[in-house]
Amino acid sequence: MSKVTPATRALAAADVAFTVHAYDYDPDAESIGLQAASALGENPARVLKTLMALVDGKPVCVIVPSDQEVSMKKLAAAVSGKSAQMMKPLEAERVTGFKVGGISPFGQRKPVRTVIEQSALAHDYVYLNGGQRGLQVRLKPADVRDVSKAVAADVLA
Repeated sequence: MSKVTPATRALAAADVAFTVHAYDYDPDAESIGLQAASALGENPARVLKTLMALVDGKPVCVIVPSDQEVSMKKLAAAVSGKSAQMMKPLEAERVTGFKVGGISPFGQRKPVRTVIEQSALAHDYVYLNGGQRGLQVRLKPADVRDVSKAVAADVLA
């Protein structure tokens, strides 16, 4: 497994301190984020999942703890939209350039609006997908927000 991906290159280019952590990805896991947290031996609240949604038909990246769900109503409000829905997996792959299970907020094909769940900012460090299945990056949540130019908001269901 390569530890150099568009996501890790984007973090390095932003001069952000991060570490890379590989784990055994289980494509049959009920929850990819929870499986990653278990494999890493981490609290699921610190292992964030990257989801792709459409708000008023436009792509939005949303970052939330792996043990939580997104409120579509709150997500839409966070970006001054009216309605939100999850993006279909094939569309998410086309928009981001990453495979589902490996989508990162960093290094996507083209920048999209990004929202990070505000409670994630309270941790000393968090893990996010590093741009391929079975690869996580560990960094400060403020760096996640800053590099992805994310809006911090309460988007939990």
